Amino acid sequence: MTTIQACIFDLDGVIVDTAVYHYRAWKRLADELGFDLTEEDNEKLKGVSRMASLDLILQWGGIAKTDAEKEELAARKNAWYVDMISKMTPGELLPGAKEFVESCRQAGIKTALGSASKNSGTILEKVGIDHLFDVVIDGNKVSKPKPDPEVFLKGAEALHIVPGNCVVFEDAIAGIAAAHNGGMKAVGIGSPEVLTRADLVVSGLDKMNLDKLRELETKPVIAGRNDEAIS
Repeated sequence: MTTIQACIFDLDGVIVDTAVYHYRAWKRLADELGFDLTEEDNEKLKGVSRMASLDLILQWGGIAKTDAEKEELAARKNAWYVDMISKMTPGELLPGAKEFVESCRQAGIKTALGSASKNSGTILEKVGIDHLFDVVIDGNKVSKPKPDPEVFLKGAEALHIVPGNCVVFEDAIAGIAAAHNGGMKAVGIGSPEVLTRADLVVSGLDKMNLDKLRELETKPVIAGRNDEAIS
């Protein structure tokens, strides 16, 4: 039996939902390139890094660009995205997110953010919860995308907590895999039919509580499971 000493949260789809802003920015870019990006296409970009997302979008549009041109396109998209998230408010927090993170801290459990987003700091500040995380590990501090566990392992290291005593909260298959690959337990936020490998699945943090968290302590941690993201 392990003792849960830290919770590490993904950002998008767990704490806030910025998918709509990513979609609007990517769609604007696709429009300028002369093709349409659908909401269904956007779903395939969930949990995918900025440059990998751009590669997919260009592939869908049948467009070839040099590396330098890709960098310029990605920077343009990000500028539009940052402009939109700079207008976010606390009202855009997902239900129960702030309350559950606060309950963890009150119980003496350390909290960290583990996100591929390079704009995590801005978002946390705009929605008013940047003070609720002991550590923020984001795309500015990691280079390996999920299902590689780098982002979560760095979070555990910064918290000075061994991975086996950490629980990750994720809404993406690749994120669940990353948690397991790092020897951590994973709570899926979303559908149990999709997040089949999570140790527990809830529809949102408003359905999570400390009792459910403590129940995970009796489940074994299987380090190095080498879960693969399912496309």
